[in-house]
Amino acid sequence: MNLTDQDEIGNYVEQVRQALGGLPPATREELLEDLPEHLAEVLAEGGGTLVSRLGSPSAYAAELIASAGLATGEAGEGGDARGGLRGRARDLRDRAREATRRADVRVGPLLGYGKASEFLALLRPAWWVLRGYLAAMAFTYVFDDNSAPIGLLPRIGGSGNELIALMVLAVFVLGSIWLGSRTPSKRMPRLLFRAGGAALVLFAVVGFFETDGQARRGDPVQAGYVSEVSRYSDVQDVFVYDDDGNLVRNVQIYDQWGNAIEFGEPGCIDPMTGDWSPARERGYPYCPDQAPFRSGRVAPSPSESAVSPSATVTPHAAPSVANASPSRE
Repeated sequence: MNLTDQDEIGNYVEQVRQALGGLPPATREELLEDLPEHLAEVLAEGGGTLVSRLGSPSAYAAELIASAGLATGEAGEGGDARGGLRGRARDLRDRAREATRRADVRVGPLLGYGKASEFLALLRPAWWVLRGYLAAMAFTYVFDDNSAPIGLLPRIGGSGNELIALMVLAVFVLGSIWLGSRTPSKRMPRLLFRAGGAALVLFAVVGFFETDGQARRGDPVQAGYVSEVSRYSDVQDVFVYDDDGNLVRNVQIYDQWGNAIEFGEPGCIDPMTGDWSPARERGYPYCPDQAPFRSGRVAPSPSESAVSPSATVTPHAAPSVANASPSRE
């Protein structure tokens, strides 16, 4: 901000102060306390003078009075009589503001700027993009009725469609960028705007720790299991047996969200030659002739049975046995 901008802000603030002359001094100063900072933000966005962007100082003062629910000519003693607690709160606020100003000046040189706020101003476009991303994630998390854990995209309906998720993300990011250049001029909307940003940051922190915890526990994330360390990481095939110990073919396995559980590659390795060939089966097992347990007969596939039998799933090359029910067509 150059000297001309400082002069323009000072003149505008002074004229607004004069227009608020009918208010008690404490009330007037309270209304004006954030005005210079807001005017600096308006000028930094470009687009004309303060008068062209916000209107005349008298009109702006009238908006301040209306937004605060005040009327000119209000008795001066009334505000002071409400007094002590309000004065102490204002004193604490002034101290916090002064501490922030000192930290701004001290941290700035570490970042290569006179003030840290000058560096943060350059990051505004990046914050607008991040804010849109967080808003999209929060929207789908709150309003989408699904039990799937948080992922990296704002998905609709659990696993969702990647194209739809990207479209939702684009809408929120573009909306955030649009709002970024239109900071509310009135104090209360401006405070609500900032409170919304703080809520999104809190949501991001909570989501980060939740996702990190899922990864550490090996929980499912979105469409599948992503744990790098799993007792099923070496499974290449799955063999399902019914109550009579007969092998069931063409079995499909799904998790509680309806996502297909897939192990290995749909193919078989010849134990004699070591050659790999694509599997001919529509489901598990890929290689029925390599079943670890032999039975008197091969049970029909679920699509060939009127009633699906209860079954035992034996993952090939895994030390443990899991239970599942084959799907019916």
